[in-house]
Amino acid sequence: PITMAKKINMVAVVTMCFIFAMISFVTNMAAPFGNIWSYRYEWAGMAGNLMNFTAYLFMGIPAGNMLIRYGYKKTALIALVVGIVGLGIQFLSSIVGAGVEVVGSGQSAICLNLFIYLLGALVCGFCVCMLNTVVNPMLNLLGGGGNTGNQLIQIGGTCNSLAGTLTPMLTGVLVGTLSEQTSMSDVSPLVIAGMCIFAVAFIIISFVKIVEPQGDLSTVTYEKSPLAFRHCTLGIIAIFFYVGIEIGIPGELNAYLSHMTDAAGNPVKGAAAVAGSLAASTGC
Repeated sequence: PITMAKKINMVAVVTMCFIFAMISFVTNMAAPFGNIWSYRYEWAGMAGNLMNFTAYLFMGIPAGNMLIRYGYKKTALIALVVGIVGLGIQFLSSIVGAGVEVVGSGQSAICLNLFIYLLGALVCGFCVCMLNTVVNPMLNLLGGGGNTGNQLIQIGGTCNSLAGTLTPMLTGVLVGTLSEQTSMSDVSPLVIAGMCIFAVAFIIISFVKIVEPQGDLSTVTYEKSPLAFRHCTLGIIAIFFYVGIEIGIPGELNAYLSHMTDAAGNPVKGAAAVAGSLAASTGC
Protein backbone atom coordinates (compact mmCIF):
# COMPACT_ATOMS: atom_id res chain seq x y z
CA PRO A 1 0.00 0.00 0.00
CA ILE A 2 1.11 3.55 -0.73
CA THR A 3 1.67 5.50 2.45
CA MET A 4 0.66 9.14 2.97
CA ALA A 5 4.37 10.13 3.06
CA LYS A 6 4.82 8.55 -0.34
CA LYS A 7 1.81 10.41 -1.73
CA ILE A 8 3.18 13.70 -0.40
CA ASN A 9 6.55 12.96 -1.96
CA MET A 10 4.96 12.17 -5.32
CA VAL A 11 3.02 15.43 -5.16
CA ALA A 12 6.29 17.20 -4.37
CA VAL A 13 8.01 15.55 -7.33
CA VAL A 14 5.27 16.66 -9.72
CA THR A 15 5.42 20.15 -8.21
CA MET A 16 9.19 20.35 -8.68
CA CYS A 17 8.75 19.27 -12.31
CA PHE A 18 6.31 22.14 -12.76
CA ILE A 19 8.83 24.48 -11.14
CA PHE A 20 11.50 23.11 -13.50
CA ALA A 21 9.17 23.94 -16.38
CA MET A 22 8.56 27.41 -14.97
CA ILE A 23 12.28 28.22 -15.25
CA SER A 24 11.99 28.05 -19.05
CA PHE A 25 8.51 29.55 -19.02
CA VAL A 26 9.63 32.72 -17.22
CA THR A 27 12.86 33.02 -19.22
CA ASN A 28 11.27 32.45 -22.63
CA MET A 29 8.49 34.98 -22.06
CA ALA A 30 11.02 37.81 -22.38
CA ALA A 31 11.60 37.61 -26.16
CA PRO A 32 7.93 37.49 -27.31
CA PHE A 33 7.01 40.10 -24.69
CA GLY A 34 9.86 42.19 -26.08
CA ASN A 35 8.13 42.18 -29.47
CA ILE A 36 5.22 44.03 -27.87
CA TRP A 37 7.49 46.70 -26.42
CA SER A 38 9.64 46.99 -29.55
CA TYR A 39 6.62 48.08 -31.58
CA ARG A 40 6.97 51.43 -29.80
CA TYR A 41 10.59 51.27 -28.67
CA GLU A 42 12.75 49.69 -31.38
CA TRP A 43 15.64 49.10 -28.98
CA ALA A 44 13.53 47.32 -26.35
CA GLY A 45 13.02 44.00 -28.13
CA MET A 46 15.64 42.08 -26.13
CA ALA A 47 15.69 44.37 -23.09
CA GLY A 48 13.67 41.89 -21.04
CA ASN A 49 16.18 39.13 -21.82
CA LEU A 50 18.99 41.48 -20.83
CA MET A 51 17.37 42.13 -17.45
CA ASN A 52 16.71 38.39 -16.90
CA PHE A 53 20.32 37.43 -17.43
CA THR A 54 21.77 40.48 -15.71
CA ALA A 55 20.14 39.09 -12.57
CA TYR A 56 22.32 35.97 -12.88
CA LEU A 57 25.42 38.15 -12.70
CA PHE A 58 24.40 39.48 -9.29
CA MET A 59 22.46 36.50 -7.90
CA GLY A 60 24.59 33.49 -8.84
CA ILE A 61 26.94 33.50 -5.85
CA PRO A 62 24.31 34.70 -3.32
CA ALA A 63 22.01 31.87 -4.47
CA GLY A 64 24.75 29.34 -3.69
CA ASN A 65 25.30 30.96 -0.30
CA MET A 66 21.56 30.71 0.39
CA LEU A 67 21.71 26.94 -0.12
CA ILE A 68 24.42 26.75 2.55
CA ARG A 69 22.70 29.07 4.99
CA TYR A 70 19.01 28.19 4.54
CA GLY A 71 19.03 24.80 2.79
CA TYR A 72 17.25 23.65 -0.36
CA LYS A 73 13.66 23.91 0.84
CA LYS A 74 13.82 27.45 2.21
CA THR A 75 15.78 28.63 -0.82
CA ALA A 76 13.12 27.18 -3.13
CA LEU A 77 10.35 28.85 -1.13
CA ILE A 78 12.14 32.22 -1.23
CA ALA A 79 12.64 31.83 -4.98
CA LEU A 80 8.93 31.14 -5.50
CA VAL A 81 7.95 34.26 -3.56
CA VAL A 82 10.42 36.30 -5.62
CA GLY A 83 8.92 34.80 -8.79
CA ILE A 84 5.39 35.79 -7.77
CA VAL A 85 6.61 39.33 -7.07
CA GLY A 86 8.48 39.52 -10.41
CA LEU A 87 5.52 38.30 -12.45
CA GLY A 88 3.25 40.60 -10.45
CA ILE A 89 5.39 43.57 -11.39
CA GLN A 90 5.27 42.54 -15.05
CA PHE A 91 1.49 42.27 -14.81
CA LEU A 92 1.41 45.73 -13.23
CA SER A 93 3.08 47.12 -16.35
CA SER A 94 -0.06 46.20 -18.31
CA ILE A 95 -2.30 48.45 -16.21
CA VAL A 96 -0.08 51.23 -14.84
CA GLY A 97 2.15 53.90 -16.36
CA ALA A 98 1.27 53.74 -20.06
CA GLY A 99 0.71 57.49 -20.28
CA VAL A 100 3.33 58.59 -17.75
CA GLU A 101 6.37 59.95 -19.59
CA VAL A 102 9.60 59.42 -17.66
CA VAL A 103 12.33 60.12 -20.21
CA GLY A 104 11.89 62.48 -23.19
CA SER A 105 8.58 63.72 -24.54
CA GLY A 106 6.21 63.20 -27.46
CA GLN A 107 6.86 60.28 -29.80
CA SER A 108 10.36 59.68 -28.37
CA ALA A 109 9.16 59.54 -24.74
CA ILE A 110 9.83 56.42 -22.68
CA CYS A 111 6.87 55.75 -20.43
CA LEU A 112 6.77 54.39 -16.90
CA ASN A 113 5.18 51.07 -17.84
CA LEU A 114 8.32 49.97 -19.70
CA PHE A 115 10.47 50.60 -16.63
CA ILE A 116 7.97 48.66 -14.53
CA TYR A 117 8.18 45.74 -16.95
CA LEU A 118 11.99 45.76 -16.96
CA LEU A 119 12.03 45.80 -13.16
CA GLY A 120 9.72 42.77 -13.19
CA ALA A 121 12.01 41.01 -15.67
CA LEU A 122 15.00 41.66 -13.39
CA VAL A 123 13.16 40.31 -10.33
CA CYS A 124 12.09 37.24 -12.33
CA GLY A 125 15.74 36.76 -13.23
CA PHE A 126 16.60 36.60 -9.52
CA CYS A 127 13.87 33.99 -9.08
CA VAL A 128 15.02 31.83 -12.00
CA CYS A 129 18.65 32.02 -10.88
CA MET A 130 17.74 30.71 -7.42
CA LEU A 131 15.50 28.00 -8.87
CA ASN A 132 18.28 26.85 -11.19
CA THR A 133 20.55 26.24 -8.20
CA VAL A 134 17.96 24.34 -6.18
CA VAL A 135 15.68 22.36 -8.52
CA ASN A 136 18.15 19.68 -9.67
CA PRO A 137 19.39 18.71 -6.20
CA MET A 138 15.85 18.87 -4.76
CA LEU A 139 14.55 16.45 -7.38
CA ASN A 140 17.49 14.19 -6.64
CA LEU A 141 16.74 14.36 -2.90
CA LEU A 142 13.03 13.62 -3.45
CA GLY A 143 14.02 10.58 -5.52
CA GLY A 144 16.42 9.34 -2.86
CA GLY A 145 19.47 9.82 -5.07
CA GLY A 146 20.92 7.12 -7.31
CA ASN A 147 19.15 6.08 -10.51
CA THR A 148 15.73 7.22 -9.30
CA GLY A 149 17.01 10.70 -8.46
CA ASN A 150 18.72 10.93 -11.84
CA GLN A 151 15.55 9.81 -13.64
CA LEU A 152 13.54 12.53 -11.91
CA ILE A 153 16.11 15.12 -12.98
CA GLN A 154 15.77 13.94 -16.59
CA ILE A 155 11.97 14.15 -16.37
CA GLY A 156 12.26 17.64 -14.93
CA GLY A 157 14.61 18.60 -17.76
CA THR A 158 12.05 17.35 -20.28
CA CYS A 159 9.37 19.53 -18.67
CA ASN A 160 11.80 22.44 -18.83
CA SER A 161 12.38 21.98 -22.56
CA LEU A 162 8.68 21.51 -23.27
CA ALA A 163 7.81 24.75 -21.48
CA GLY A 164 10.55 26.56 -23.38
CA THR A 165 8.97 25.37 -26.62
CA LEU A 166 5.37 26.17 -25.70
CA THR A 167 5.91 29.66 -24.25
CA PRO A 168 6.57 31.55 -27.53
CA MET A 169 3.79 29.57 -29.21
CA LEU A 170 1.24 30.49 -26.54
CA THR A 171 2.35 34.12 -26.56
CA GLY A 172 2.05 34.23 -30.34
CA VAL A 173 -1.46 32.76 -30.20
CA LEU A 174 -2.56 35.35 -27.62
CA VAL A 175 -1.07 38.25 -29.63
CA GLY A 176 -2.06 37.00 -33.09
CA THR A 177 -1.10 40.06 -35.11
CA LEU A 178 1.31 42.61 -33.66
CA SER A 179 0.04 46.19 -33.99
CA GLU A 180 0.01 49.55 -32.24
CA GLN A 181 -2.91 48.35 -30.13
CA THR A 182 -1.02 45.29 -28.83
CA SER A 183 -0.06 45.63 -25.17
CA MET A 184 0.97 43.56 -22.16
CA SER A 185 -2.69 43.14 -21.28
CA ASP A 186 -3.00 40.78 -24.27
CA VAL A 187 -0.57 38.32 -22.67
CA SER A 188 -1.64 38.87 -19.05
CA PRO A 189 -3.30 35.40 -18.89
CA LEU A 190 0.18 33.83 -19.20
CA VAL A 191 1.56 36.05 -16.44
CA ILE A 192 -1.38 35.31 -14.13
CA ALA A 193 -1.06 31.57 -14.82
CA GLY A 194 2.62 31.75 -13.87
CA MET A 195 1.81 33.52 -10.61
CA CYS A 196 -0.81 30.89 -9.75
CA ILE A 197 1.58 28.01 -10.44
CA PHE A 198 4.25 29.60 -8.24
CA ALA A 199 1.70 30.17 -5.45
CA VAL A 200 0.44 26.56 -5.55
CA ALA A 201 4.03 25.27 -5.67
CA PHE A 202 4.89 27.37 -2.61
CA ILE A 203 2.00 25.87 -0.61
CA ILE A 204 2.88 22.30 -1.58
CA ILE A 205 6.65 22.58 -1.02
CA SER A 206 6.09 24.26 2.36
CA PHE A 207 4.39 21.05 3.60
CA VAL A 208 7.01 18.66 2.21
CA LYS A 209 9.74 17.35 4.51
CA ILE A 210 13.17 17.62 2.89
CA VAL A 211 16.22 16.01 4.51
CA GLU A 212 19.02 18.47 3.82
CA PRO A 213 22.18 16.59 2.75
CA GLN A 214 24.76 19.15 3.82
CA GLY A 215 25.94 19.83 7.34
CA ASP A 216 26.97 23.19 8.74
CA LEU A 217 29.21 24.61 6.00
CA SER A 218 29.23 28.20 7.23
CA THR A 219 32.62 27.83 8.91
CA VAL A 220 34.29 25.69 6.24
CA THR A 221 37.37 27.24 4.62
CA TYR A 222 38.12 26.15 1.06
CA GLU A 223 41.68 25.96 -0.24
CA LYS A 224 40.88 27.22 -3.74
CA SER A 225 38.23 29.19 -5.60
CA PRO A 226 36.25 27.32 -8.29
CA LEU A 227 37.75 29.76 -10.81
CA ALA A 228 41.18 28.36 -9.99
CA PHE A 229 40.26 25.26 -12.00
CA ARG A 230 40.73 25.74 -15.74
CA HIS A 231 37.86 23.46 -16.76
CA CYS A 232 35.47 25.52 -14.60
CA THR A 233 36.58 28.79 -16.22
CA LEU A 234 36.35 27.32 -19.73
CA GLY A 235 32.94 25.89 -18.88
CA ILE A 236 31.68 29.31 -17.80
CA ILE A 237 32.87 30.83 -21.08
CA ALA A 238 31.30 28.02 -23.11
CA ILE A 239 27.95 28.32 -21.30
CA PHE A 240 28.02 32.10 -21.83
CA PHE A 241 28.22 31.68 -25.61
CA TYR A 242 25.84 28.72 -25.66
CA VAL A 243 23.09 30.58 -23.81
CA GLY A 244 23.62 33.65 -26.00
CA ILE A 245 23.09 31.54 -29.11
CA GLU A 246 20.21 29.53 -27.63
CA ILE A 247 18.31 32.65 -26.55
CA GLY A 248 19.46 35.06 -29.27
CA ILE A 249 18.58 33.09 -32.42
CA PRO A 250 14.93 32.24 -31.63
CA GLY A 251 14.48 35.66 -29.99
CA GLU A 252 15.66 37.57 -33.04
CA LEU A 253 13.77 35.25 -35.40
CA ASN A 254 10.60 35.82 -33.40
CA ALA A 255 11.09 39.59 -33.52
CA TYR A 256 11.79 39.63 -37.27
CA LEU A 257 8.78 37.51 -38.24
CA SER A 258 6.40 39.22 -35.80
CA HIS A 259 7.07 42.59 -37.44
CA MET A 260 6.53 41.42 -41.03
CA THR A 261 4.43 43.72 -43.19
CA ASP A 262 2.79 43.36 -46.58
CA ALA A 263 3.51 45.43 -49.69
CA ALA A 264 1.30 48.23 -48.37
CA GLY A 265 3.18 48.36 -45.07
CA ASN A 266 0.39 46.80 -43.03
CA PRO A 267 1.15 44.09 -40.43
CA VAL A 268 0.76 40.58 -41.82
CA LYS A 269 -2.26 38.94 -40.20
CA GLY A 270 -1.26 36.27 -37.69
CA ALA A 271 2.45 37.04 -38.03
CA ALA A 272 3.06 36.90 -34.28
CA ALA A 273 1.37 33.48 -34.02
CA VAL A 274 3.46 32.08 -36.88
CA ALA A 275 6.61 33.66 -35.45
CA GLY A 276 5.96 32.06 -32.06
CA SER A 277 5.56 28.61 -33.61
CA LEU A 278 8.74 28.91 -35.69
CA ALA A 279 10.73 30.32 -32.78
CA ALA A 280 9.54 27.44 -30.62
CA SER A 281 10.69 24.87 -33.18
CA THR A 282 14.04 26.67 -33.45
CA GLY A 283 14.41 26.59 -29.66
CA CYS A 284 13.98 22.80 -29.73
